[in-house]
Amino acid sequence: MNYQKLKGTADLLPEQTKKWQVIEEKAKSLLKKYQFNEIRTPMFEQLELFARGVGETSDIVTKEMYDFKDKGDRHIALRPEGTAGVVRSFVENKLYGPEYHKPTKLYYIGPMFRYERPQSGRQRQFHQLGVEVFGSRNPATDVETMVLSMDLFKQYAITDLKLVINSLGSTESRQQYREALIEYLEPFFEELSKDSQERLYKNPLRVLDSKDKKDKEIVKDAPSILEYLDEASLVHFKAVQDMLTDLDIPFEIDTNMVRGLDYYNDTIFEVITTNPKFGANATICAGGRYDGLVEEVGGPETPAFGFGFGLERLVLLLDHMDYAYPELNPLDAYIVTMGEQANREANKLAYALRQNGLSVEREFMDRKAGKQFKTADKLNAKLVFTLGKNEIEQGVVQVKDLNSGDQSELSLNDVYTQFEQVYAKLTSK
Repeated sequence: MNYQKLKGTADLLPEQTKKWQVIEEKAKSLLKKYQFNEIRTPMFEQLELFARGVGETSDIVTKEMYDFKDKGDRHIALRPEGTAGVVRSFVENKLYGPEYHKPTKLYYIGPMFRYERPQSGRQRQFHQLGVEVFGSRNPATDVETMVLSMDLFKQYAITDLKLVINSLGSTESRQQYREALIEYLEPFFEELSKDSQERLYKNPLRVLDSKDKKDKEIVKDAPSILEYLDEASLVHFKAVQDMLTDLDIPFEIDTNMVRGLDYYNDTIFEVITTNPKFGANATICAGGRYDGLVEEVGGPETPAFGFGFGLERLVLLLDHMDYAYPELNPLDAYIVTMGEQANREANKLAYALRQNGLSVEREFMDRKAGKQFKTADKLNAKLVFTLGKNEIEQGVVQVKDLNSGDQSELSLNDVYTQFEQVYAKLTSK
């Protein structure tokens, strides 16, 4: 039988994972500057956690969840997003305790699972980087976290970025808006798309971000949620805008922008790219404030703000840009061998070089020296160490710097016992 990967999954081969490693390393370096710490949570949780956290009427729960009964008859779901699991961990491990610095800043990187139609940059198993900030209602938290999201993309010199914001207000003001929106949309019921008809009474705000052309035309004149914000939400949203202006960060307000998850309140945002190769106004990052979720999951009242973005989407965008990925694991030395004695000595030499901090590859296939040198060149090795019968008998090794072309003959004993001095001479030429 010929086994193949399942639909909606992908094999990330070494040439591809190098790209991912660059992205992850850059992200982690930036997150450290913002004082975020990594958290790792299980890939599966109780289904109820996602139903309560993400929202029972959301598409994720109603259509896209990978769920099953385990051998203990527990209803389990593979995580469709990262926030609910992080919130569960925050509550279960009492990270809100007095011994923890506030706000608590966490990030995660890992696979998520949604049963949806696979397409470019979107798979059934996909990978997400997300951040969550717990404990601060300060609008400066919203701004700092949004700025972080922009900085994550600016590292790659992506210039066509756009920050789009909106406010969903408090639970109470959103409920009032919900009723007004239903009242506005009901006369258009027969003209709405099937998805929007299903959402109208369950989650009418989702009709606002429908991609259907007819729906877009209908909601164009819908009442704005900003007209229904209470005083506290208005003040908060105004402060967010003022702080972004202080930082000279351009932004747009889109009153039709909502998020597909039920837990958001007040500030929400999307980072959009206008790169024509990637698709006009494509969302590459999204998030917002979710002050009620910790309490919903069983913890104390705790304000929170976060975002997530798909790594596949970023890789695809960088490929469209022909981004030149830096080499994360440069090869310091390649060992060319000729003959059985050299084969044995190469083990000792490779071990010694690696023990002294060098990245080393050696010949294993007993090929001709010319092909070995071609391999060293292809791998961008800095130095080539050559061992043959004559070198073994004389206790030496030939070394060539592939960049400068300089060649040296070194005592193997010196390499093994005085490496720092020997290496300093090699690299100083």
